[in-house]
Amino acid sequence: MSASLTCTSLSFAWPDGTAVFEGLDAAFGPGRTGLVGVNGSGKSTLLKLIAGELAPTDGAVRRAGEVGYLPQNVTLDTGLRVDEALGIAARRAALHAIEAGDAAEEHFEALGDDWDVEERARATLGELGLGHVGLDRTVGEVSGGESVLLRLAALLLRRPEILLLDEPTNNLDVYARRRLYAAVASWPGVLVVVSHDRELLDLVDQIADLRSGEITWYGGNYSAYQEALAVEQETAERMVRVAEADLRKQKRELVDAQVKLARRKRYGQKMFEQKREPKIVMGARKRAAQVSAGKHRIMHEEKLADARERLDEAAEAVRDDDEIRVDLPFTAVPPGRSVLTLRELELAYGARVEGGLDLHGPERIALTGRNGAGKTTLLRTIAGELQPVVGEATAHVPLRFLPQRLDVLDDGLSVAENVARFAPGATNNRIRARLARFLFRGARADQRAATLSGGERFRAALAALMLAEPAPQLLMLDEPTNNLDMASVRQLTSALESYEGALIVASHDLPFLESIGITRWLLLDGTLTPTTPEALVGER
Repeated sequence: MSASLTCTSLSFAWPDGTAVFEGLDAAFGPGRTGLVGVNGSGKSTLLKLIAGELAPTDGAVRRAGEVGYLPQNVTLDTGLRVDEALGIAARRAALHAIEAGDAAEEHFEALGDDWDVEERARATLGELGLGHVGLDRTVGEVSGGESVLLRLAALLLRRPEILLLDEPTNNLDVYARRRLYAAVASWPGVLVVVSHDRELLDLVDQIADLRSGEITWYGGNYSAYQEALAVEQETAERMVRVAEADLRKQKRELVDAQVKLARRKRYGQKMFEQKREPKIVMGARKRAAQVSAGKHRIMHEEKLADARERLDEAAEAVRDDDEIRVDLPFTAVPPGRSVLTLRELELAYGARVEGGLDLHGPERIALTGRNGAGKTTLLRTIAGELQPVVGEATAHVPLRFLPQRLDVLDDGLSVAENVARFAPGATNNRIRARLARFLFRGARADQRAATLSGGERFRAALAALMLAEPAPQLLMLDEPTNNLDMASVRQLTSALESYEGALIVASHDLPFLESIGITRWLLLDGTLTPTTPEALVGER
């Protein structure tokens, strides 16, 4: 029997009663499926339900095959040895004991038939670009991205028939992503991946679009899905225009009918007053006219109601993925103005900026490099959060730094209150008017930061920094697309299009970097050197 996943009448609600799914039906067979949807649609929750990490409130999940699950936030004990993290420590110890001449029965029971456990482990690590990681090293000696690949290696060594991946490329550099892409492309069983990584999603066989608690299926990869969606949306928008025209027509016909009925009523009243016919005949005519008028009015009102219903149905089919529109004139930087100066900089963990670096005007710099190369350390040093070992980092304009953790927000405060912390001189009305442009309208501005989804939290943090006083003329972002769905990435891109200051973005997401008008590419690999997107693609 081939591996498969089946969700039948699946329902789930959080302890506070908030429903995520109600009666969801879905089936995943052999092949690679990309699960997409806006932040908060329930993608990660669905994977947890499938993996057995959460229990449904109703319905069932049937798993035909062993499930391996890579969660979005991978945490490994830094004190673990690599072989322990891979789940092979006991078998490896038994193998070493047998090879040393200890023929105790418990060693053979622990090892089973897995005599090549070390060779398989080293081969799997090598395929994921971790061939340099020894099995006796500790997890604390590897980078964050390498720990994600270690967790994936542990899953691959188990050889599950079903693999679930939740945002697996988060925190992976361009080199580690290449390894992950290869593993996904060659996966032989059932694979379901939640990701915002367009290159990864272009490796899948089908797209499952989770929206409003239901899944719509699209054959092909993410590029094919975007094309199909564009056609759907064009058709939906055309149907809205047709329905709007029909509604206007029905309104006109109802008005015309009311005018005609009013004329008949006046004519009948005039005839009645002039008593040109017997009273009994005129009474019968009046009653018949009233019945006819009532039927006529009801018919037109029903047509109008039907037209309104068709318009509502057509409008529902049009996706309302709003875009951020921001006017930030005070962030503008003249072309020749000095924004940032770095001189003979040596960072806390060893990376260097030899000679110096000068940033002028509204330049847009992409900061790339392997995991652990020091990109975050460099940004924190520029922001003044870390002191350099030697050298200087001097910003000549107001700057703001948005870290990966989005910890600029106070979870106990509302969105509006968080923005007010950064702009204490702004009135409440001014803050709310500007927050509306970041899609926090009305009561949404009063949501506590702790209750926000990943995409909402990012928008709130971005709003707090971009609306700060004084206006930031240098904005630094660290892996901004991590945990963002495609709609949120588009919103971020549109916000940065409106931003007129200088920009430094540390990211491994090359398509995103190419979409925001980068003017200079820098690679941090021990030292800071110029590079190009073509060179980075070649490295991968």
